[in-house]
Amino acid sequence: QVHIVESGGGLVQPGGSLKLSCAASGFTFSSYAMSWYRQAPGKERELVATVTRARATNYANSVKGRFTISRDNAKNTVYLQMDSLKPEDTAVYYCNADRAFWVYWGQGTQVTVSS
Repeated sequence: QVHIVESGGGLVQPGGSLKLSCAASGFTFSSYAMSWYRQAPGKERELVATVTRARATNYANSVKGRFTISRDNAKNTVYLQMDSLKPEDTAVYYCNADRAFWVYWGQGTQVTVSS
């Protein structure tokens, strides 16, 4: 049975940092590209960052230079380090595992950037 659980969200002031974690089980983690998406109220879900099986990374333009995605295959975990947070980063952040026809999602973790 597949489980994907995000953690690390919360309330942070503008300019602050948070580190999200996504723990996965029930599938061969190292064989999947892992991504973080986010969805703000009234907006569509958008891709934030991806780390491939080969550990190549790519980012949305809005977070380049501020967010860093990484993975630890030994722990079946993917991380999102978020620095220099802005109010517009406020959203529910979702972890995604993708391997062609197999796609899994977590339940999300809320990130709120506000003073």
